[in-house]
Amino acid sequence: MRVGEGSDDDSNPVISGCIDHSGVRLRSKDRQKREKLDTIGGMEIADAKHLEVDRAFLLRAIELSRLGMESGEGGPFGAVVVRDGVVVGEGNNRVLCRCDPTAHAEVEAIRDAGRRLADFDLSGCVIYASSEPCPMCLAAIYWARIDRIVYANSIADAAEIGFDDAEFYQQLGKPMSARRVKQERIALPEARAVFDAWAKKVDRVDY
Repeated sequence: MRVGEGSDDDSNPVISGCIDHSGVRLRSKDRQKREKLDTIGGMEIADAKHLEVDRAFLLRAIELSRLGMESGEGGPFGAVVVRDGVVVGEGNNRVLCRCDPTAHAEVEAIRDAGRRLADFDLSGCVIYASSEPCPMCLAAIYWARIDRIVYANSIADAAEIGFDDAEFYQQLGKPMSARRVKQERIALPEARAVFDAWAKKVDRVDY
């Protein structure tokens, strides 16, 4: 039997590290297995580091949720926006102190990030929230072009303490005519004229 031919049994010391007809050294199954395990191990290490980074930023969002709650600014919610490993925006729920039902933690963090970066486009950012975003905050996250959401408490957890966002998700899933808040359209040419002017605006900034 010539080297490179016959059984592929790794127990054969010749086959285990053989050379093919072109002179290129072939990898044994054992070596392939080791390389595969090394790759998996490397992925696990990378995942562990990634998880640790996520946990650190998430803990900051949770800290903000407690600070805002204890100061009486609003409910127990906090959020941070991160780009390239750096916090670029922070916020906690300020619904009570601002009498603003839209002042949720995620919205506050997005606004803070926009101010700091002087940009409405938050592509490349991750938002960390102490609780799963409500539909309003989720829409704001999409408008901001944020890449990723990481959260701690779930919608079910929030519902247990009186913040039932599930209803809003259910309402959005219904036909418009079946929703609790009725929507009516009055089509006016004046409104359309403004849209037409925007479409023709040569210096408009699309977003």
